[in-house]
Amino acid sequence: MRAIRIHQVGGPEVLQLDNVELAAPGPGQAQVRHSAIGVNFLDVYFRTGLYSATLPFTPGSEGAGEVIAVGPGVEGFKPGDRVAYVSTPGSYAEARNVDAKHLVHLPASVSHEQAAATMLKGLTAQYLLRQTYRVQPGDAILVHAAAGGVGQILCQWGKHLGATVIATVGSPDKEKIAKACGADHVLGYEDFAEKVAEITKGAKCAVVYDGVGKATFPASLDALRPFGVFASFGSASGPIEAFNLGLLGQKGSLFATRPTLFTFLADRARLDTMASELFEVVASGAVKVDISDRAPLAEAARVHRDLEGRRTTGSIVLIP
Repeated sequence: MRAIRIHQVGGPEVLQLDNVELAAPGPGQAQVRHSAIGVNFLDVYFRTGLYSATLPFTPGSEGAGEVIAVGPGVEGFKPGDRVAYVSTPGSYAEARNVDAKHLVHLPASVSHEQAAATMLKGLTAQYLLRQTYRVQPGDAILVHAAAGGVGQILCQWGKHLGATVIATVGSPDKEKIAKACGADHVLGYEDFAEKVAEITKGAKCAVVYDGVGKATFPASLDALRPFGVFASFGSASGPIEAFNLGLLGQKGSLFATRPTLFTFLADRARLDTMASELFEVVASGAVKVDISDRAPLAEAARVHRDLEGRRTTGSIVLIP
């Protein structure tokens, strides 16, 4: 089978299309033939070495397709099942073996492409909106990078939950995307905290969802009401460096957290609940999946160049 392999970390050029042999699934594993593969900025972190993996490896953490074989001890899944997953790297391939504990059944109401484009981003939005800070009707929330894959889902789902959604974007084209996703107010990054205060008449936001990182910190803290939550979940502009915790007290007894998706997914019952809620809002149309690029597996390097160059909006899927 064909798979993208990384033999040394570096730029997009290290994404190499190889022919590899796929072993039979081991104990607790299912073999999944991909119909669609999700692409995320997380994949860039692994490719560049910011996140470590044993070389050589196949990047990619999410996919959707059909179970074609199961290993010993697998219960609840069988050949022919439609499934989707978020797992450890390995999805940029025509097929792979996945620990069955990471699989979820995919309802007929959600397509393979929709699932591959939303598993990581959509489950991220779920834990941010429903667990990290449980958004209530009437809350004002601030979503950074609102035209990106997670940002679009946060805007749509937040609006569906009855929040006033304030979004930040980096260009007029992205402003249109954020508005189409239900954002009530769309701002540029310059002086965004002051503008949030104006919009909310000084009340500010219950939560800031920040996938940008260094460029929006610590200004994000100034956009929060007392006891507000700063939820950092990405570092597109670089990681947030160590800061004085006293800032949280000075700016209103704030809470700051850096949750990670895989901590939430470690519990089977929680994963099933999260996936069920995600598939429900996708199937109902409350969250529409914008797939801006469907690229052949062989074009993975080009896709990564576009992703790093901030030339993408919405979601990207690779088609094996």
